Amino acid sequence: MLASHAEGEPMQDDMPAAPSAAPRQVVPQQVSASAWFVQGDTALGSKANRNFISNAGFVVTPAGVVVIDALGSPQLARELIAAIHGITPQPITHVIVTHYHADHIYGLQEFRKVGAQIIANRHAADYLHSETATNRLAASRVDLAPWVDVDTHIVPPDRWLDGSEDLEVGGVRFMIRPVGPAHTPEDQVIFVPSEGVLFAGDVVFRGRVPYVGQADSQHWIAALDELLKLHPRVLVPGHGPKSTTAREDLELTRDYLTYLRQAMRQAALDMTPFEEAYAATDWSRFEHLPLFKAANRMNAYNTYILMESQVK
Repeated sequence: MLASHAEGEPMQDDMPAAPSAAPRQVVPQQVSASAWFVQGDTALGSKANRNFISNAGFVVTPAGVVVIDALGSPQLARELIAAIHGITPQPITHVIVTHYHADHIYGLQEFRKVGAQIIANRHAADYLHSETATNRLAASRVDLAPWVDVDTHIVPPDRWLDGSEDLEVGGVRFMIRPVGPAHTPEDQVIFVPSEGVLFAGDVVFRGRVPYVGQADSQHWIAALDELLKLHPRVLVPGHGPKSTTAREDLELTRDYLTYLRQAMRQAALDMTPFEEAYAATDWSRFEHLPLFKAANRMNAYNTYILMESQVK
C-alpha cells in the first residue's frame, strides 16, 4: 500500500550524511540568459550543512523574479533572497513549489515576508495538515538546530493549482506542469521555453541515487518519459548539478526506477526473500553513484514491498 505522501530525504538519524569539509554557500549559477540556480550538497540534511541539500532556481523578468523552491531553512532562504537582490533590483513576485518536502519548503516563510505569491499543486494539501508533516518539523527543530527552530513553520501556498497552468510574468512564460504522483503526489515541474530551462524538482536526481521511499515509481517513470518530449537545453534537478545533457539524466533516473521495479518484481513473483534477492541483484550500473550505499537498500526494500502487493 502506498503512503499518502512519501516524505523526502531520511532524517539524519536514519542514515549517515556524507561528510562536508565546510558549509556550502548559497551562490547563484547562471544557466541561461535570465535563469539561475543554487546547488545544495550531495548529502543528507545535517547541522553541519545547514540542511542545504536541495536546489532552488530563479528567473529574472522585466516585471519581477520568479523563484522555484525555497530551500531547507529560513536562513538559507534569506541568503537566497540576498543573492537575488545582488543580481537584480526587481522584486520577487512568485515562488513556485515543486513539492512539499522539508528540504525544499522550510524557507517559504522568508519569501512570504517579502511579498511573493506562493504557488503549489493542490495534492500537497493533505500533507500540509498531516501528522507526518508535524512530526518531521518537530524532529528537524532538534536535528537541524539552529537552522530549523521553533520559529520555523510550514507555510501553505497562496494559490493552489489543480492541473497544468501557464504563468506569465514580464512577458516570460512559465509552463507549470503536474507530473505526480511520482516522487510525491504533488510533483510539478516548471519549463521556461524562452530559456529552454526545465526546473524538474525531485522528479530528477542528478549525479546521485534518488530517494524513492514509497513513491509511485510506475507513474514516476511515465512522467520522465513525458519530460523527455520537452527537449530542454538545460535541466535543473532538485538535487545535483545542472545538466546540459538533459536526455541522459532523465533517462538515468528513469532507468534506475525501471530496474528497481523489474528486479524486485521478479523476486516477489519467485517469492524470494528480500535479503536474498537484494544480494543476488546486479547493481553495477548504479553502485558508483553518490549515496548509493545510503539509499539503495531502502529504495529496493520499499519497491519489493510494493511489488509484493501488486503480484498477490
